[in-house]
Amino acid sequence: MKRLFIALPLPVDVRARLATLQSGLAGGRWISSDNMHMTLRFLSEISEPHALDVASALSEIHAPAFDLSISGIGYFEKRGFVHTVWARVEKSDALMHLHAKIESAVVRCGLDPEQRKFTPHVTLARLKDTPVERIGPWLETTGAVVVPPFDVSTFTLFHSELGHGGARYTPLSEYELFAPL
Repeated sequence: MKRLFIALPLPVDVRARLATLQSGLAGGRWISSDNMHMTLRFLSEISEPHALDVASALSEIHAPAFDLSISGIGYFEKRGFVHTVWARVEKSDALMHLHAKIESAVVRCGLDPEQRKFTPHVTLARLKDTPVERIGPWLETTGAVVVPPFDVSTFTLFHSELGHGGARYTPLSEYELFAPL
């Protein structure tokens, strides 16, 4: 069994810019800038044959390269407690098109459709038992972040290994997006 996900890798300068936001929030477990990415689809634990099917199906995706930009900060919460703080990735037709093609490919390989709404983001920190009110001051100082548009010309199938020092992500396959005409 392999724990896999499909994501857009981020350029070094974008990861460095996002890393500058990672302070001043008590209780935050900050994501290493080396691990920053924009998840398109989390696959969870899947068998080796399914992993090979997914890799093959992803290689059949034809979608254009596009620009991506990041603007603002958001969070996921449950019952008034924040569990994830993230940078908002601006939705675009090209991003949504790629996401739909990936979702379709994964489902054709026999995996269940994603039940959660797609919210494009880059995770900055994970929190535990943090009331929404406690992150307000941090949001006021970091929430206006803007990262200029950057080129997205590939997407990647990653293997995720959980460990004591956090997750380690290993790229398994990279898939090229074609240059728009």
